[in-house]
Amino acid sequence: MPREPDPRLLRAFTAVAAELHFTRAAARLFVAQQALSRDIRRLEGELGTELFVRTTRQVSLTPDGERLLPYAQAVLTAYDELDAAFAADGPRPLLVDLNTAGLTSSRVLALARELAPHCELMARFESGLTWAAAEILAGRLDASFGRVAGLDPAVRDRLSWQPVRYEPMAVALPEGHLLAGRPEVELADLAGQAVYAGAGNPRTREWTELAARLFAGHGVRVAAPAPLAVGKEEFRRLMAKNPVPVLAVVDFPPLPDTVLRPLVRPVPLSPVALVWRKGLRHPGLDALRGAAAELAAREGWLAVPEDAWLPEADALAMGHRT
Repeated sequence: MPREPDPRLLRAFTAVAAELHFTRAAARLFVAQQALSRDIRRLEGELGTELFVRTTRQVSLTPDGERLLPYAQAVLTAYDELDAAFAADGPRPLLVDLNTAGLTSSRVLALARELAPHCELMARFESGLTWAAAEILAGRLDASFGRVAGLDPAVRDRLSWQPVRYEPMAVALPEGHLLAGRPEVELADLAGQAVYAGAGNPRTREWTELAARLFAGHGVRVAAPAPLAVGKEEFRRLMAKNPVPVLAVVDFPPLPDTVLRPLVRPVPLSPVALVWRKGLRHPGLDALRGAAAELAAREGWLAVPEDAWLPEADALAMGHRT
């Protein structure tokens, strides 16, 4: 028996024990069924025993599962009572980094606020998961969105995450660019050009690294570092001095004096996950996870098109094997 059983694993176990059905238990916890099954296997590995008998028709508790259940329920009750003891005035605000206004994360936050109107979910804009992850671990943020596979493994091991979306990438082109008149841009059309992808910005290293992987296979260069432009006017000024294409995603908000075109053949995907500190419990986080799961299912955000480009490391981090 582990000295400090992870409450998340115990919650996964008690949910399956209550439902005796993995799909219903996953919906109850706002997680993917694959992630739930992985948590159950991890708990079984830590305990050195099987907790459920699984067949194609039913799920049932093993004798060891029945023995564990009252202890798991008692531990979780103690955690809930501890939370309640320090929440007499209601939960504190949940600080949620959206990276940039108008992206997928903004839609998740908007729905989460509808699902949990009693919670205060406060938006922040840290412009990159590399920076936001450090802020989460320091306790200055609670949650963020972005590419988990691009984080340092030592940082990633202290975080939990939930896949949200495979967002198709796009390119923001200066209005006078030769490709600006096309409805979409093939990656081959950018061969020999330099495309800005945040190089030199320490907050967005995960994005620059993803761009480098993509460009290397198609003869495109990562543009040299540029000063960090904050605000539309500063962006317009820098683009006037150095009008280069900018790597973006299809839902990126309009930029001054540019046109946004989807990238195709292949369709490169930007993997977006909701990320939070391991062990964090907050009703606002529950609402965020529920909103992310609802939107992903409704919009088909986690579907991977046949002509997609996605690094294996990202596929694994998102729970999808190519």
